[in-house]
Amino acid sequence: MTSAKYRFVASLWLWKDDSSWWFVTVPDDVSDDIEDQHGSSAGGFGSIKVEVTVGATTWRTSLFPSAEQRAYVLPMKKAVRAAEGLTEDEPFQVILECV
Repeated sequence: MTSAKYRFVASLWLWKDDSSWWFVTVPDDVSDDIEDQHGSSAGGFGSIKVEVTVGATTWRTSLFPSAEQRAYVLPMKKAVRAAEGLTEDEPFQVILECV
């Protein structure tokens, strides 16, 4: 299994109007490559462990497959959103590596 760093631009979206869960959708080509390279080692709920960097913030989390999005989705912690000043309407760069 090889590991690659993926770079893409994403925007936040709210899971449900009344929730506090924010996500970004991993682009189709990146999702496809991650599934091909790491899907066989997925954990519970199809999760893939990743290290993510947005701006000056780096953290470890998991991607989750989304039938609705037809791609992997990345949860965005409140601490990261606040530290990096992320808002729903502003795209930002994501660097992601499967670990």
